[in-house]
Amino acid sequence: MAQQYDYDYTYTSTEIPTGLLVGMGLFYLVFAVFMIASMWKMFTKAGQPGWAAIVPIYNIIVLLKIAGRPAWWILLMLIPLVNIVIMIMLYIDVAKSYGKDGGFAVLLIFLPFIGFPILGFGSARYVGPAGAPGFHGGYPQQGYGQPGYPQQGYGQPGYPQQGYPQQGGYPQQQGYPQQGGYPQQGGYPQQGGGYQG
Repeated sequence: MAQQYDYDYTYTSTEIPTGLLVGMGLFYLVFAVFMIASMWKMFTKAGQPGWAAIVPIYNIIVLLKIAGRPAWWILLMLIPLVNIVIMIMLYIDVAKSYGKDGGFAVLLIFLPFIGFPILGFGSARYVGPAGAPGFHGGYPQQGYGQPGYPQQGYGQPGYPQQGYPQQGGYPQQQGYPQQGGYPQQGGYPQQGGGYQG
């Protein structure tokens, strides 16, 4: 009688193959170096130190400065859900700071691994915090009475205002224009018969 053996050729294991781990590790390392180089170039375009891209929390503070936002926003990034809103606002301002529009801000929000290299290695120029001219963000503080900025608002009594007539009140209307065939009347006719006490 011949003995029959039941061979099971399936191999079950819960460990990940070493080659896959090494490949993933190398990919992550190349990706991280590429992103650091992109941020380094972005920072140097904005006149900031490039080495700030490799310092973990300081790089966000420098990014806030580039975008024209105050450094204390880093604390807002520690609050869950608020950090998402703050990061979206930050990426919108970063896009404006490099002369890009809202469409590019969407790219930075959803695909930053594509947007940051475009800003760093592309032809984008740093134009100032959030696009500079007329920016009313938070860094540096552009408060009321800042020297060098034109003051706008309501004029003070006693001082002439530019662009406004210097007469008292609004110009008075002198009736309706003459229509062909109808006589000109100056306002409403006086009616008698009111209460006289």
